[in-house]
Amino acid sequence: MLDLKANTKEFIFKQSHLLSLQDYTKEEIYKVLAKSLELKEEHAKNIPHPILEGKTLAMIFTKSSTRTRVSFEVGIKQLGGYGLFLNSNDIQLGRGESIEDTAKVLSRYVDGIMIRTYDQVDVLNLAKYGSVPVINGLTDIYHPCQILADLLTIYEVKGRFSGLKLAYIGDGNNVSNSLLIGCTKVGMDISIGCPKGYEPCSDIVSMAMKNSKTSYSKVKVTNSAIEAMKDADIVYTDVWASMGQEAEEAIRERDFAPFQVNSKLFSYAKDDAIFLHCLPAYRGREVTAEVIDGPQSYIFDEAENRLHVQKAIMALLMGEGGS
Repeated sequence: MLDLKANTKEFIFKQSHLLSLQDYTKEEIYKVLAKSLELKEEHAKNIPHPILEGKTLAMIFTKSSTRTRVSFEVGIKQLGGYGLFLNSNDIQLGRGESIEDTAKVLSRYVDGIMIRTYDQVDVLNLAKYGSVPVINGLTDIYHPCQILADLLTIYEVKGRFSGLKLAYIGDGNNVSNSLLIGCTKVGMDISIGCPKGYEPCSDIVSMAMKNSKTSYSKVKVTNSAIEAMKDADIVYTDVWASMGQEAEEAIRERDFAPFQVNSKLFSYAKDDAIFLHCLPAYRGREVTAEVIDGPQSYIFDEAENRLHVQKAIMALLMGEGGS
């Protein structure tokens, strides 16, 4: 089994933000995962870890959320800090104040900023103009916190990354984009199966291909769900219509119907394959109940790991760094 703690014991974490996993090395990802496991174990044993005592995290939401808000708000409290929820409709950012001014003002008040929004440029500009750590809670392009939780779940079940294959079936969205990066950073093969016209961002596929050359992993994007699924160790899917795409729902249901993860499609994966979904899930659409509620599904372990991963990110960025 890969020993994440041993691999990062002497490693100093030097990142200032989490904007995209492409900015992180394999060792930095391992450091986050090792810290996540440490905090998860302490939490299970009721060992307090007030690493961020007296510190405040501003949480900006222009997209609604269940897991992101709860995991960050509970997480910062468990670390001894305070989470300040900021809906874009309640702050001047939602009334036209610039990201530059918002970043500079918030940096005078808080110790870190998490933002869940549409445009990746907003995340980049918060980091550019602010002077505190910025965490990307989700954009239309990336979802790095989710993928770190996915990697933690895979590690807990499989004990390694090298030699594994993840099959993502569905829309080439922010989750698939970030999975491409995350898998190829840690040396895991990834295959994306999606309908024609719904492929992941070509620039991100190119990034993943470049990553794969140094991590010795494989990347495939195909319009065949069966081809993508063959011999997979991890099967992953997401909703067919993301937030803001509700008008396309009927068209997408037609186009994605052959990509539903059901027992027949799942049978093309390895016998001990696990199933993941970032949630929320719509049973009977992108996945059937027999798969998502079956014995090979780890979706709730995956959801729980959002808490532990995000605590690790906050601890490393806002507190102890490489210690």
